[in-house]
Amino acid sequence: MVATLGSVLCLLQSSKGQQPPKEQQPPKEQPSPKEQPSPKEQKASKGEQSKEVTAEMVAESAIAVAGNGFGRAVLVQIRRNGLEIGKETRTRPDGRSEESRYELRFVHGEKPELDKIRIDSKTPQAEYTLVYGAGRLFGIINGATFTPRPDDAADFISRQAHSIDALLRYKELESKLSSAGKDKQQGIDLYVIDLVDKANRKTRYFISARTFRILSLEFEEAPPGSSTPVKYSRRFYDYRLAQGTQVPYRTVTMEDGKLTTETHILTITYGVKMDEALFKNPAATSASGNP
Repeated sequence: MVATLGSVLCLLQSSKGQQPPKEQQPPKEQPSPKEQPSPKEQKASKGEQSKEVTAEMVAESAIAVAGNGFGRAVLVQIRRNGLEIGKETRTRPDGRSEESRYELRFVHGEKPELDKIRIDSKTPQAEYTLVYGAGRLFGIINGATFTPRPDDAADFISRQAHSIDALLRYKELESKLSSAGKDKQQGIDLYVIDLVDKANRKTRYFISARTFRILSLEFEEAPPGSSTPVKYSRRFYDYRLAQGTQVPYRTVTMEDGKLTTETHILTITYGVKMDEALFKNPAATSASGNP
């Protein structure tokens, strides 16, 4: 899907309808001939204004494209909850790779602390579950709860905080945007915008100036137990339509330039009804049921 900033913005504005005419104001006093800018200066000024693209304009265009031309209304309606099934390949420090299968279930709340997320993972060594609900993260294995290791907890939180959805939901999550100018990578012109969320976590997004798809993001974080930040990057490939919305089916994660994780979505379904019990702590449920 090819889009331009002008066409996307026109699409967003077309649904607003015509505004009633404003009350006419008396004409302002015109400057003297000496104060008026020359035609050349006027042309330059108009050119600068037409070239100014704000971070919000780029983000809203990316949202419109992610909604396949219909924007935020479609994303909120269709992608409020869903089930994603896929496979993930991790590259260990020794160079060996390990493949796992996962099922991701989520329900978006009006605020990030009301989000519910559950990931069921199956590796050759074990099967376990990580759940985020009511602002807390816990794990489940063989029906018993456990506290996730610091690195697993950090990875879980990082995937939510530094993600495509974090930009597509920037207004709902009350994040702040700023422009970082333009860039060009592998012959592709990019808009670069920075997002800072309520927890002061910063993510830089690289968005195609032609299609307004989010092509990659990068951020820096210090792993648990370390004071040295690591530079992470995520690149998104193989965009496809999923229930009328644009989704990248392949994601590659790099740490300081080295490939660490590659994720492939096998199926994704939005609007799936979720049982509340999926996001509850079994230990808390059992305790509340005891006399």
